[in-house]
Amino acid sequence: MDNQTRTELEAAAFRALRAHLMEKRADVQNIDMMNLAGFCRNCLSRWYQEAATERGIDMSKDAAREIFYGMPYDDWKARNQTEASADQQAAFTKSFAENVGPKG
Repeated sequence: MDNQTRTELEAAAFRALRAHLMEKRADVQNIDMMNLAGFCRNCLSRWYQEAATERGIDMSKDAAREIFYGMPYDDWKARNQTEASADQQAAFTKSFAENVGPKG
């Protein structure tokens, strides 16, 4: 397989993952994804931003999130995110440290 085809397939898979998380499973909480899988929608938007930066494209965290979420992040949160329990928050602190790094 040539590099262009591989890139196109990877991009299609990313778009399918994004659509699945945003349209079919908006009910799945980011904190649960992070606690179970070690990444969430915010990680995906951060990876998008990092890829842009690597290519010399200036993109803020908020802009990357809006591209990924299809709306301002605060709007998506208000529509879809629920309050996290103390157990979820404790698990998140551990998962975040293991998968992303120190919170800060």
